[in-house]
Amino acid sequence: MLAVHLISFFFSKLQEDPTKKVDRFLHAMRLHDDQLIDISARFQAEMKKGLSAESSAAAAVKMLPTHVRSTPDGSEKGQFLALDLGGSKFKVLQVKVREGMGVRKGGVEMEEKIYPISKELLNGRAPELFDHVSKSLKDFLHVKNISLEKKHPLAFTFSFPCEQTRLDKGLLLSWSKNCRARGLQGKDVVQALREAIDRTGGMDIEVLAMVNDTVATMMTCGFDDQYCDVGLIIGTGTNVCYMEELRHVDLVEGDEGRMCVNTEWGGFGDDGALNDYITEFDQDVDATSINPGKQIFEKMVSGMYLGELVRLVVLKMTKLGQLFDGLVSDALMTKGKITTAHVAAMEEYKNGLKNTRDILVELGLNPSQDDCIAVQHVSTIVSFRSSNLVAAGLAAILTRIKQNRHLRALRITVGVDGTVYKTHPQYPKRLHKVVRRLLPECQVRFVLSDSGSSKGAALVTAVAQRLASRKRQVDETLAPFKLSQEQLQLVKATMRAGLEAGLKNKGPSAVKMLPSYVYHTPDGTEHGKYLALDLGGTNFRAMLVKFKKGLQNNTRLYHKIYTVPLEIMQGTGEELFDHLAQYVSDFLDYMGMKKAHLPAGFTFSFPCEQTAIDTGILVSWTKGFKATDCEGHDVVNLLREAIKRRNEYDLDIVAVVNDTVGTMMSCAYEDPQCEVGLIAGTGSNACYMEELKNIEKIRQKKQKTEGDEETPEAVEDKQDDGSKGDKKAETSETSRMCINTEWGGLGDDGSLDDIITPFDAEVDHNSVNPGKQRFEKLTSGMYLGEIVREVLLDLTRGGLLFRGRVTETLKTPGIFQTKYLSQIESDRLALLQVRSILQHLGLDSTCDDSIIVKEVCGAVSRRAAELCGAGMAAVVDKIRENRGLDHLNVTVGVDGALYKLHPHFSGILQETTRVLAPQCNVTFLPSEEGSGKGAALITAVARQK
Repeated sequence: MLAVHLISFFFSKLQEDPTKKVDRFLHAMRLHDDQLIDISARFQAEMKKGLSAESSAAAAVKMLPTHVRSTPDGSEKGQFLALDLGGSKFKVLQVKVREGMGVRKGGVEMEEKIYPISKELLNGRAPELFDHVSKSLKDFLHVKNISLEKKHPLAFTFSFPCEQTRLDKGLLLSWSKNCRARGLQGKDVVQALREAIDRTGGMDIEVLAMVNDTVATMMTCGFDDQYCDVGLIIGTGTNVCYMEELRHVDLVEGDEGRMCVNTEWGGFGDDGALNDYITEFDQDVDATSINPGKQIFEKMVSGMYLGELVRLVVLKMTKLGQLFDGLVSDALMTKGKITTAHVAAMEEYKNGLKNTRDILVELGLNPSQDDCIAVQHVSTIVSFRSSNLVAAGLAAILTRIKQNRHLRALRITVGVDGTVYKTHPQYPKRLHKVVRRLLPECQVRFVLSDSGSSKGAALVTAVAQRLASRKRQVDETLAPFKLSQEQLQLVKATMRAGLEAGLKNKGPSAVKMLPSYVYHTPDGTEHGKYLALDLGGTNFRAMLVKFKKGLQNNTRLYHKIYTVPLEIMQGTGEELFDHLAQYVSDFLDYMGMKKAHLPAGFTFSFPCEQTAIDTGILVSWTKGFKATDCEGHDVVNLLREAIKRRNEYDLDIVAVVNDTVGTMMSCAYEDPQCEVGLIAGTGSNACYMEELKNIEKIRQKKQKTEGDEETPEAVEDKQDDGSKGDKKAETSETSRMCINTEWGGLGDDGSLDDIITPFDAEVDHNSVNPGKQRFEKLTSGMYLGEIVREVLLDLTRGGLLFRGRVTETLKTPGIFQTKYLSQIESDRLALLQVRSILQHLGLDSTCDDSIIVKEVCGAVSRRAAELCGAGMAAVVDKIRENRGLDHLNVTVGVDGALYKLHPHFSGILQETTRVLAPQCNVTFLPSEEGSGKGAALITAVARQK
């Protein structure tokens, strides 16, 4: 008896909870988090297929480029017409976009009119459909008293899958949503609209953009929320779009910036990727649709199919006797009798059960209370599965965005539209909760589109106009930096004239052409220990170099680097050289050689007038140095006096060497053809082996020397007083001398004024030596960053960068160091990292800002490299002509961070040299140990020759 009671109690409990039998019946629709994570991973894989050029054609998720490259930033403005064609009706709108000013946000005003479309037109010929659209547009202009004579920009929202090759060109891939107009598939939709407008006549319409409704939704929400980079539609159909890194979109050229990708995710599963999640009810819905085997994901989640899924479940449960005592009505057997609106009504918080009863009664059924509870639960499971699947897909997209941008956490906004999201009482809350559970590290905000996709289409057009206008203005700003071949040939000719004038020594010359008294490059016999001291900028380097005779690759080098403080660089000369003497003392202590009396070479990278190899009169400071009482003085003597004041050690300073000459000598030790030196770093300079007969200063000095040689005793006196280098010039075997061009001064006489921009003029004006070193200020690392800063400042003041906000950082001279150019222009650097560099500098940038900054850096550095190439072409052509050669093979030894570290500088310089000096085969050899080793070699050569 007890057993009978227990069984009766058990069955009564089952009857009390009709949801459990529904749970068992629909267990395949109840997805758990591990299944959602699996679905999300599958969708990520499908996205990659769609983006790849190799697999996109066969991909189920099409990942269509939209050619929308930016979301709104609030500066958009203008009046636009908009057409919104997405189903059984369409809208014509006038949209006025007001630019944001100061704290006032931009705004959008809209007037619209809805026009119905008959089923006959939706399923008839495409030209007739578009004629109806065009005539409705003309009617709208009449009704709203909009001028027919004036040209009107128009944005076209077209909510069907299209392959876009431009913003205003899209080929229809397939119809959906029960629209099947003939003759348009595979053709340009925008062109079809234009032709219809022409047939209608009487309007001046310019169709500027075609936009998918999902993209338009993202743009609508993006106007009010700068973090909105995703658009989601959950309505009659479903789709999602997002801003993808352009470098991942194989079907579009270029890799800078982002582009909105229309995923067309409704096709997810068309290739079988969701087969193990598809139920028999999904199969039935698909089989009776107008496109069996297509849009599988859409048929599982969108409003067009949710009601039908509920009907099929209820029908089967009824046939199995689990509902309505097994009694099936004719209405329940009829497709489409339960709609998504019914599903939403059944799940209302307070009236859901009552609504369910009313709907079932309308279907000719006689439901019990348990029947109503069960059917309501069926509706909940079907709609919950929809929100879960959408959440899994969104999680895949947000994960991809986070990975693309190399972020640990992501803050992002999803713009949403669609009747399911708007009208279903529980759908949004469920979707938000699951997305946040799947991605706890992401801060995701959902914003409902308040004005639909039409506003977004107008905004796409407004953004496109803004970007086009901005690009035009940026191009105009950067145009003076883009030098033509004619201009570069002129620079080469100007440099050649400067070289010749400097050699002739007739009055002041912008290109100094200073003799170095270095007559020979190394021959491999150099040996011994030498000290090399190198002052080239903010660093001073002390080195010990050991050469082994005949072993050119067996050089041992020990060095230590010291930083020269700014107050010493710009203090007194005595303080500067006392500091250098102190650094030398420290290095000798470090090497344990304080008592050794070593021969030393002094690399001094500033313009010096040399009268002997160990004498250098400073002509002028460069690179930010301003130490007093140095210009016009012998720098070797200044160092000797500083060493004497310390009275701790003794040095035999055999040679004073320019860093450019040192670089040439260092590379010549490796390559006997090296007869040119180039510095492309903090400063810019070149040297080369010139014919002695062309160096007027040496000829004059030689003539004077020969005139003074009246007795053998006089000759002996000259040899004793250190003029050994000069004596070598008299021997028949010596015919050349290395000339330090000091080409940085080219243009000091105004010869480069035609290519100097206002930004260059501003940098020169604010420098420590206005009007001097004009060529160096166009080409060297010390100034390129400052030129970029001046350009960025100008663009920002013009509202083209950083939202027009001129920060104190941007107004700070020297903040944009040249090293940032090398980093920003790196091909391996994503725009996100460019933004990171700018943010480190206190410049809050968008993706578009980063593209412009990179473009500015490229323009400035390219010009610098081209100018150096033009200068080098002048030098090598002069060597070739000096020697009467039809063709010259020569090696250029190069040093400097700009050449070595900038990703494109060296290649542009070499190519420019090749083009401008076609009769010269020029090899560029980077110096490994720099000018310090060269100074040691010059010392060794001077000692041993």
